[in-house]
Amino acid sequence: MRLALFDLDGTLVDRRAAFADAIADLVHDHGYGPEIERWLRTELADTADREDFVRLREVFGVGEDPGHLWRVYVDRMASAVSCRPAVLDSLAALKEAGWSVGVATNGASDIQRAKVAATGLAELVDGIAASGDIDVRKPDPRLFELAAARCGTQLSAGDWMTGDNPETDIAGGTAAGLCAIWVRGRPWPDGLTAPHHTVDDVTEAVGHLLAHAQE
Repeated sequence: MRLALFDLDGTLVDRRAAFADAIADLVHDHGYGPEIERWLRTELADTADREDFVRLREVFGVGEDPGHLWRVYVDRMASAVSCRPAVLDSLAALKEAGWSVGVATNGASDIQRAKVAATGLAELVDGIAASGDIDVRKPDPRLFELAAARCGTQLSAGDWMTGDNPETDIAGGTAAGLCAIWVRGRPWPDGLTAPHHTVDDVTEAVGHLLAHAQE
């Protein structure tokens, strides 16, 4: 059985739009002003965990418990994040074709799994590895190896990684021995080895995998 690993944020789900809604809701619900909102939007822009809210209390002296604020943020993100039906359908087709589907993502374990559960991806994914599970982040090969293990297998020739981040997903996946598909969006860094395939949307990546399996 071939293995297809996918990045989560910016690849399978739209974190950017969900992030804006989650921050706006959290700020409104707790009566925070624009200064705190700007800080949260900056500090949590790429990734977030409980320690960010510890720092929020240290910087602004807010009275709420950081653990409580983190749980609120996780809930708001899970409520706001979405996965397009076309993406879910493409993953279902991939599984029907005999592929094992996994997620390799940077981020805190609880929030990444909340997104997977809220979007319907949980029914289509065989295993998830988040950097918070073992305190190892992509591009470290160990996170890709953990994702394979969570899918009940190990990395082997013919396995693929799909993501939007050139360094963490593409260079990282390639270093782990995977073929890599880049979902365009970010600028491609100079000097970085080209991906095996490039697409504009993750559904095109799945189409490539299905065609590749028939070669």
